[in-house]
Amino acid sequence: QVQLVESGGGLVQAGGSLRLSCAASGGIFSIAVMSWYRQAPGKQRELVASITSIAITNYADSVKGRFTISRDNAKKMVYLQMNSLKPEDTAVYYCNLKSSWVESWGQGTQVTVSS
Repeated sequence: QVQLVESGGGLVQAGGSLRLSCAASGGIFSIAVMSWYRQAPGKQRELVASITSIAITNYADSVKGRFTISRDNAKKMVYLQMNSLKPEDTAVYYCNLKSSWVESWGQGTQVTVSS
């Protein structure tokens, strides 16, 4: 069973930066697609960014040019560097691991951007 633990959320002013981290357990990390999702109050959970095992990345249009996803397979970590944050980025951010036979979610970390 894979466990994911996020960290790095917090309160930041608009225009500021945060770096989210996700630590994974289990042996399949290096072959899994890792993603960050977010869910704002009253809204559906949405994909923010993803990165494949060979570091191919994909971003939601709303965060392109501001957010960067990266991974360290040796440390079983995935990161989300968030720059130029906006109030509309306020949400709970979730780490997701997906492979051919398993999908796992973290517990989420709150990001709040004040105007």
